[in-house]
Amino acid sequence: MAPIAAGESLPDGNVAYFDEQDELKTVSVHSLAAGKKVILFGVPGAFTPTCSMKHVPGFIERAEELKSKGVDEILCISVNDPFVMKAWAKTFPDNKHVKFLADGAAEYTYALGLELDLKERGLGIRSRRFALLVEDLTVKLANVEEGGEFTVSSVDEVIKAL
Repeated sequence: MAPIAAGESLPDGNVAYFDEQDELKTVSVHSLAAGKKVILFGVPGAFTPTCSMKHVPGFIERAEELKSKGVDEILCISVNDPFVMKAWAKTFPDNKHVKFLADGAAEYTYALGLELDLKERGLGIRSRRFALLVEDLTVKLANVEEGGEFTVSSVDEVIKAL
């Protein structure tokens, strides 16, 4: 399947997360994004170096700026279980706006066409690193990284498009 691209409709699928009351929730991506301007960014794995030190911190540090530019939701997705995503989210105590979503079986990642086979590195199927800007379920920006790069999916690149 070809990777999701600008101009396409965001596919629906279920993801899981822990809400503010520490309740495990399973929700559809469309329920989080319909009628809204949303950033959905994906990372290969929780607790991995680039994800933890660069990608996620950028979105957390500039969340207020993103909100001021009309972004309603900032969603981080990874092929990890919701308990791992919850533990990872706790390592960012300054986070007020980024929601950590689990795609445990990579089903949503496959729907986006953004799966990455890292079996040879002992990581299994993961997500490519990416950032999508979505307005009312239509992808306006699809910045997908090649290999292990971290260039086009940064918060800086998303802000340029707002």
